[in-house]
Amino acid sequence: MTTKIGEYKGHKMISLIEEGKESDKYPPFSFGVKKAKLILENLEDIKKFVEENQ
Repeated sequence: MTTKIGEYKGHKMISLIEEGKESDKYPPFSFGVKKAKLILENLEDIKKFVEENQ
């Protein structure tokens, strides 16, 4: 996976890009600081969700 830092409407964004998947069909997963904070605050629940649903 690679990451790219960019901007959207003046706001910093980070994009997570799966190797070999960047195209119009597979757009990157992008989010800003607010959503990044939410992800970090709920990381344990996200990990549990992934483990239970693989």
